[in-house]
Amino acid sequence: MKRFGYLPALAALLLVASCIERQPAATLRTIQVACDTLVLPVGGSAAFFFTVDEPDYAFDLEKDVALYLAKGQFLASQDFFLESVERDSVPGRYRAVVTDTGRSDDYVSEVCLGIRLPEGHFKLSPIFLCVGEFGGPMGRARKTGLPVLYLDTKYGAKIVSKTDYVEAAVTLEDGGVVTDPQSCKVRGRGNTTWSWPKKPYLLKFDAKTSFFGYPAHKRWVLLANFMDRTMMRNLIAMKVSSMTSLAWTPRCRSVELVLNGVHQGNYLLIEQVRVDKNRVNIKDGYLLESDFHYDNEIQWMDPHGQCVQFGSGIPFGIKHPDSDEITAEQVQYAKDYVSQVASVIYGPGFRDPEQGYAAWIDIDSFIDYWIVFEVMGNHELGNPGSVFYHFERGGKLKAGPCWDFDWGILSYNTSPQARTGLINRNACWYARLFEDPVFAARVRDRFNELLPQLQTIPDYIDELEQLLDRSAQENFKLWNPAEDAWMNGGRIINGDENMSYHEAVARLRSIYQERLTVIGDNLK
Repeated sequence: MKRFGYLPALAALLLVASCIERQPAATLRTIQVACDTLVLPVGGSAAFFFTVDEPDYAFDLEKDVALYLAKGQFLASQDFFLESVERDSVPGRYRAVVTDTGRSDDYVSEVCLGIRLPEGHFKLSPIFLCVGEFGGPMGRARKTGLPVLYLDTKYGAKIVSKTDYVEAAVTLEDGGVVTDPQSCKVRGRGNTTWSWPKKPYLLKFDAKTSFFGYPAHKRWVLLANFMDRTMMRNLIAMKVSSMTSLAWTPRCRSVELVLNGVHQGNYLLIEQVRVDKNRVNIKDGYLLESDFHYDNEIQWMDPHGQCVQFGSGIPFGIKHPDSDEITAEQVQYAKDYVSQVASVIYGPGFRDPEQGYAAWIDIDSFIDYWIVFEVMGNHELGNPGSVFYHFERGGKLKAGPCWDFDWGILSYNTSPQARTGLINRNACWYARLFEDPVFAARVRDRFNELLPQLQTIPDYIDELEQLLDRSAQENFKLWNPAEDAWMNGGRIINGDENMSYHEAVARLRSIYQERLTVIGDNLK
């Protein structure tokens, strides 16, 4: 009887087994992926966890799990693949490894994780993103190697005005170091440039803020350089200006701008022209702008001299003191001062070294200012746009600082005479100054003195070309500088807008070198 003692127990086991077999198998109803975005390094891998709602659901980890693109038909990606899947210690949770193929580095792909069901079709997870290391707006910005400036407006508000500020915060990422957000206000700026698709901006910080070790200040500008295929015209102009004796040249650096999470391309972060001990350093003085747009709050036409836009008369505006602080007496003082300077320049004894123009203008600054405009092929001394002067009460009028060198710069399109001659020989006031042989000789001597430094600029252009190469690739995916033609009677402005980046730089370098030769020949 003992050998049959196992029969009751065996019968019980068989009964339990038959009951188990008759129970329905575990059913897979949902798959949850524990990430919204999976960033893949170039040629590398990244992992994420996913869970199934039924921990006992059985599937083959190698054959039944797949990664699908979530657009249209579910196809495998050429940019990445599912490397492996393994069980985690938590029941129902799995670890998946995805590997980048190295084919591309800036993709952004919507994907689903799928598990094959017994019927043959796949149960899919919610959509998530597989992103290449430089994919997405921020990644593409970082890809260029330039510093990235993140500008985020409050509630994502759009910047639609040149007068109304929007509250915002700025963060700078440079060399892997990220600054704390700085509160500011932002508005549009510029004249013609504000009408173009890629907008320039003015930043006004709540507290003095420094970038790249430059002196701290509340006001900074983001120049869009929309029409500049080389993205370096302003950089070169400021470099040339810094070689001269001009009292101050705006410091600047190329950055990538990400506005409310959207990459806007290459911008120039530059100090705004303002009166300050570290900028236009005047204590009891005036900052003036001569600009044919004639849109300053306090402005007038001085009848002495001529400019292309207005014929007789030159436009002047007061930039400092600010319009909300300046008194009527100060306005009149500035007008009388400019009128007196111009009267002397156009007067019969203007060459007199003691009573003529030399007693009223800082000749060195006027000469160096002219040289920067002439070397860069900037015709706006004669048709004044963003032409600045400053003076202390009782002091001489000084030229500068330099600003806004993108329209027709180092190009024969807007200034065909630059091929063989001078552009600003007959510019406002300068036409009269050049009538003095002493002034003409000083210009020639100063140019020759600066020439060795000016001849280093082609090397600087080479450095910028390498620095900005990747930025140009990304920028011109977003913007087409040839759209500037509609502002110029259907003709492109600089002449290189339809070229490739490197073709445009080569043309710029060649014209710059030609300018040095042509200027030297014409100043003899």
